[in-house]
Amino acid sequence: MQSKMARRKFLKTVGVGALATVGTELLGPSMAEAAPQGATSYESKLPRFFAGCCAYSYRAELTHGPMTMEDFIRKAVELRLDSVDMTAYYFKSTDAGYLDGLRHLAYKNAVLFSGAACGVSMVQANAAKRADSLNEIKKWVDVTDRLGASHLRIFAGKLPPGATLQQAIDWVVETMKAACDYSGQKGIMLGLEDHAGVSQSADVCLEVMHRVNSPYAGINLDITHFVPTATQDSYAQIAACIPYATNTHIRDHFDDHSPIDMDRVWQLFAQAGFRGYMSAEYESNLAEDPVASTGVPKLVAEIRALCKKYSSA
Repeated sequence: MQSKMARRKFLKTVGVGALATVGTELLGPSMAEAAPQGATSYESKLPRFFAGCCAYSYRAELTHGPMTMEDFIRKAVELRLDSVDMTAYYFKSTDAGYLDGLRHLAYKNAVLFSGAACGVSMVQANAAKRADSLNEIKKWVDVTDRLGASHLRIFAGKLPPGATLQQAIDWVVETMKAACDYSGQKGIMLGLEDHAGVSQSADVCLEVMHRVNSPYAGINLDITHFVPTATQDSYAQIAACIPYATNTHIRDHFDDHSPIDMDRVWQLFAQAGFRGYMSAEYESNLAEDPVASTGVPKLVAEIRALCKKYSSA
């Protein structure tokens, strides 16, 4: 088990300059040589960025109407997007016919599914509840497979009362390792989001990746959520996790409402040779909340421009 001090030391070595040699210096010789056993080495690869959008961006319209997931797929065409992230909360059902219909509609509109997402928490002190969480993840792996997608976003969860962070990490590793064994049979990546709770720091995310040690484990990298420390700001933590990034969620502000230097973020991903989806996850940063119909197109336009600027695609 990697100690907290070791995790801190690992993170401190990461910076923009280190990304050019991320294959060996960041991951270490054993991880760099065995790319199938965890992170992919992006060394000497041209970056490829594709603009996407998460269904969460239209959460009000999808939750209360009038938008459906079918409408969301059509909206991607209007926004000139390459892909959409299919958040499971807004599915009408998980019946095969419904999922097949979404898959067919996406194909007819030349819209790719960058992945699906479920809200299962892996931080469960009770072994029976951890087993339930694993079964739920397996269910959503099957849904993802039915959609024809190759990525499922999952969450660690919030630290339960009375539990230590190390205990929580152990539970996440246990569940995610078993979940990857299952998802790997279908060729589906599991992306652990750096979300509010246990996985809100890069050192925790990296420890989980190292210990799960699966070619089907990665980080659903949301650039907004890392909590800055005295030695590692949010940008350093983003950079540290890029070698494990499976999919990326983009907003234009951090959780504390400070603005994100979007060009700097794209530079980090480009220098690492990232290949994947940069998906808008719109959430207003204003006291008077503009509707998604105004905010999403603006954010998407910025994402498309940056993808064009830095991508080899």
